[in-house]
Parts: sequence; C-alpha cells; structure tokens
Amino acid sequence: MLAFPPRLKKASAEMAPIDPLPFPAPLPGEILELAHQILAHRFPLLGTVIETGPDIEWRRDYIRGLVTGTSYFRTIPYLDVSLAGDHKIIWELNRHQHLVVLAQAYQLKGDRRYLVEIAVELRSWWEQNPFLRGINWASALEIAFRALSWIAVVQLVGDTLEPALLAQLQRSLYQHGMYLEHNLSTYFSPNTHLLGEGVALHAIAIACPHFDRAARWRKLGNDIVVAQLENQVHADGSHFEQSSYYHVYARDFFRLHDALSDQPALYREKLQRMEHYLGAITGASGLLPALGDDDGGRLFHPYGDRLKFGGSPATTSHSELFPDVGIAVIQSGDIQIVIDAGPFGFGGAGHSHSDTLSFVARFGGTEIFIDPGTYTYTAEPEWRDRFRGSAAHNTIRVDARDQADPVHPFRWLNKPAVRVREWTGTMLDAECTYRNITHRRRFSLDGNMLHIDDEVTGIDAAEHFVEQFWHPAHKPQMLDRGNYRVGPATLSLPVNAGIELSAGGEFGWRSTVLGEKFPSPLLRVFKTTKLPYRMTASIAFGER
Repeated sequence: MLAFPPRLKKASAEMAPIDPLPFPAPLPGEILELAHQILAHRFPLLGTVIETGPDIEWRRDYIRGLVTGTSYFRTIPYLDVSLAGDHKIIWELNRHQHLVVLAQAYQLKGDRRYLVEIAVELRSWWEQNPFLRGINWASALEIAFRALSWIAVVQLVGDTLEPALLAQLQRSLYQHGMYLEHNLSTYFSPNTHLLGEGVALHAIAIACPHFDRAARWRKLGNDIVVAQLENQVHADGSHFEQSSYYHVYARDFFRLHDALSDQPALYREKLQRMEHYLGAITGASGLLPALGDDDGGRLFHPYGDRLKFGGSPATTSHSELFPDVGIAVIQSGDIQIVIDAGPFGFGGAGHSHSDTLSFVARFGGTEIFIDPGTYTYTAEPEWRDRFRGSAAHNTIRVDARDQADPVHPFRWLNKPAVRVREWTGTMLDAECTYRNITHRRRFSLDGNMLHIDDEVTGIDAAEHFVEQFWHPAHKPQMLDRGNYRVGPATLSLPVNAGIELSAGGEFGWRSTVLGEKFPSPLLRVFKTTKLPYRMTASIAFGER
C-alpha cells in the first residue's frame, strides 16, 4: 500500500505533517510504470483500463459513454446504470488514488511532470464537480476516499505544490469534512461505509487542525471508528460482512486510524485478532480466498495482484475453527482447506454469497479449487446472481435454487440455518437447512487425502434434482471415469451420477477483480433422485 516518507516540512503554515504509516510501499518499478500510464491518461480501474484522452470528464462512465450533469447530488440516479452508467467505474477514478501514485513517482524521480499532472487534474475536478453537485457527491464513502488521497498527496509532495493550489485543496477538504459530518452512513450503510467515513473525518482533523470544526471532527471520527471496531469485528477476529475482501478493507481502515491516533491496548488487541484471522485464511500461500463479495476497492493502492492484498504469507500453519464467522481452516504441511460453515451475514446479508459448505483448497502456493469471485454489483443483475449463487461455489444445489432467495443486489431473504456439528482439527461436520432440505457435509483429512461426504435429506417423498459443483483452478485432465487430475491433486467423483466438464457457459466463470470475468473450468455432478441421497468424493494432494 502506501508508505509515507519521514516527517516533511509543513506544506503550508497550517496543514500538519503526519508521521509515516505502517503500510508497505509498492516497488519503485511498479510505481513508475503506473505513473507513466496515468500521465497518458490510461487509468487501470478495477478490471479494465480507461483511456480518457487529454481532458478528463470526471462524471463520465467511459465504458458506456454516459455522463450525468451537475444537479444537486440527491437527484442523481446513480444506481440506475441505464441513466448514469456504472457508478463503481466512475467513482473509482474519482477516488484520486492515482494522484498518490504520481506523488510517489515524483519522490522517486523528481520529475515535475508528475506535479503538473496533479495540479491539472485537481483544478479540472474542482471545476467539474461543484460542492454538492453531481454524481461524485452522491456517496459519503467516496468523499472519504478522495479526502484521504488528497491528504496523502499533501504529505508526500505538499511542500512542492503551488500555494494557491494548496489553499484551494484545503478549502475543498473543509467541504469534504462538512459533507461527511452531515451525511454519515448511519442508516443506509452502517458498515465499511460508516467506518471509512469516520476514519476520513478524523484524518481531515489531524491534517488540518486549524479548521474551526477540527476538534469536533476528530472526536466524532474517533468515536465512530472505535464503535465500529466493536460492532463490526467478531470476538474471533472476523468481520461481520462474512466476506474475506471486506475483512481486508475494514482491517486497513482500522490500521490507518490506529496509526493516526495511537489507539489503546484493547483496540490493538482486536486488530491483532483481525490479523490472526486473515493470516489463517490466506495461509502460507498468502493468497486471499474470495469468500463473499469483493467490491474492487482498496485503501490507497488498488493496483497489483489482488490475490495478495491480504498481506504477507502466514508464518503459522495449524488448523483452526473461527466460530463466529463459521470458517474452518484445515492445514497440514502444504495442504490448506478453507471451509465456509457459517451463516449468511447480518441483516439482509448484502455482501454474502450462497456458498455455505463450500470450500477453497491450496497445495503449497498453488490453488486447487477456487471461489470464482464477484464480477459485478448493480451493472448486470443476471451476472450478479450467477456469481453469488450456489452453482458458482464448491457446494451442493437442490432443484436449481440457491440456499436463500436473492431479492436485489444487496439482500437475501429466507436465509438458511447453519450449524457445526463436530470439529476436531482434521475433520469438520456441518449442515445447512433451507426449504425443508438439509445438506450435511463432512470434511475429513487423512494424510494427503481429503474425503468429502455429502448427504441431502428432505421431508417429502418427491424426487429432487441434486447438483454438486466443483470449480478447479486448473483445467482438469480426465484419467478415467470419475477421476480427474487438477494441477498437483487428483479429484475422485461419484460414479453413480452424471458428470459434466465445461468452461464458460452458465456457471463456468471466474472474476479476480470487479468488472472482469473469464471462462473457468467447472465440473458438475448431477442426479434426479428421491431423498435422502449421499455423494462421496475425495481429493488426493501431491503427485499420483
């Protein structure tokens, strides 16, 4: 992410310097390559690259060619893709995180072109986005991200920017602070939105102590963050969205706030539990499993290998159950299995997927079975439901229906009842019940062999269509009926049912970043049968 330099001279008589923050810096080569693209107005955003031409239109969705006006922000239909375009793409550019890259590049090379570009972009943004006007004022979290980017730019190169530009930036930061104070996501999105807004409000007060509302913002922002640490983080260290990416997202906000305000021991103890949970699910590979939603955002540096956004590989390798989130990690040598045996998230479970009793598997640093990701939020509703549905995960689906009912992009109804029946460290037995159907799954690791036993039961005598889905990270090579080589592992499937191997189609897709999808292998086992019905499979890790 971002590494601030040693304490700088004050960029002005009023803006305060901030001590270095505990985030690893990107490699110089990566920074300079990105900065070169940015100077050419080629912006890597989520799963695409946007080319804006010489003059950036800050309210334009460049993919769909749609642009909205500068009416009062509450009148902008930002959730309607047909009228406003995809707000995710628009907002990602308007977070101004690429300006931080330019500031870092200037530190590396001393090339004033980077400073000129920062000034040109800021002035064009202020001209096109009057206070409270247009789509870029429609979300408080986006105001928070932009404010944090500006503060980072000032800390990096503020002593080299023009005084008039700094004065205008301070005025706009004040407007951002006023907006946050009066538009906090207390009701609409009291999750990472509210958390990020609290972090930014507090950071503005730290960076600009001369503001007449600085003391109020500092206290209000700190109170929000401390409260959200208690509300959003379970006792086992997991984040209440039941999403691995949102866990990273929240962890980074909490870390930044601690660096700015030196929080007490209890705060840091819970933050350490978040780090422990993250280390357990990433394991020795350091790869972040895509459990639940991934919105594509990141604090300060949303570039590079997204699978490694979780941080450094874990140094410990032992099995552990995290009871609040229901995630079980079975580890033995190079084998790591991460199993979702927990409920959907709180409330409407907006960032949960229908993935109960699904799992991901790694062998050493190699992915074997994966979670296909998220791809989209509101831009393509059909694909939203495909990627978050049961068929997109390594689990069972009955009668072609998910484990809960999706009602809009951020809500599930009739969520299943989930419970862990037994856990030993090498064995997990859990069940998921919905619509009078119970799916019980037992994982058992014996040496290098993982056994997976599925039992589906119901209360009626009718026949049901039962499907078992497998999403390999590599194209499977069929050895004989029911046996497939998947990278450095062998999968053995039930032979008393139909087996289909495909890629693409309806469910054979993967997305490693929002806005991008590509065909990915899919194995599907299926049978129409009366219940109860059992299916047994196994995975042998290593050379056969």
